[in-house]
Amino acid sequence: MADAIGRSPSALAMKLSNIASLDPAIISTGRTGLQSTSANDRAMWAEMQSDWERFAIAAQRAMSEVESTLERDDDAAQEEGLNVLGEDREIQATTRVGQRFFRTAVMSSYNRRCCITGLSLPSLLVASHIVPWSHDRTNRVNPRNGLLLSALHDKAFDAGLITINDDMTVRVSPNNNAGNDLFFSGAIGSYAGKPIYLPEKFPPDKEFLAYHRERVFQN
Repeated sequence: MADAIGRSPSALAMKLSNIASLDPAIISTGRTGLQSTSANDRAMWAEMQSDWERFAIAAQRAMSEVESTLERDDDAAQEEGLNVLGEDREIQATTRVGQRFFRTAVMSSYNRRCCITGLSLPSLLVASHIVPWSHDRTNRVNPRNGLLLSALHDKAFDAGLITINDDMTVRVSPNNNAGNDLFFSGAIGSYAGKPIYLPEKFPPDKEFLAYHRERVFQN
């Protein structure tokens, strides 16, 4: 990466350490990063926090430029939707870039395992939105609006059958209509009151969780 952007590995490492000093998730653990952050570093961090979708698209396009210097096939970039013609196609490409960024960030944050069950098979994991995609455009790709869930628990979360309390424990809806369904009791009901696995970076935002409990959860 350093070669591709015309910098030394040590310069790139220093830049990452500068940015780390702005990250509350890192600072809260007692680490500090480097203290030589520039105005551009702080502006980049503020931009990322204020508009995740725009940042995700800009980051992906920057990566595309770096990849082109490494002689990547231009067709691959077009397939990713980065070079688009026409408004409809550009909207579709923007959506794909945002979705890919969101999934990558959430998968990385939770170390590729379901935060409820611990399942670690990527093909069965979903980067689930806490505040539904259609409810809040500004936080569609904000990783703090995400939980990494198994496909089953993602469906249950979207349907309001489960939610997450402020203390980061699972709550199961009393309106589940499961009756004596043994599978539901074992696969979902048994997790009631249990804590979720928390990521080191991008922990779920409590305001988003409150929204889910109030607007989606079948209380």
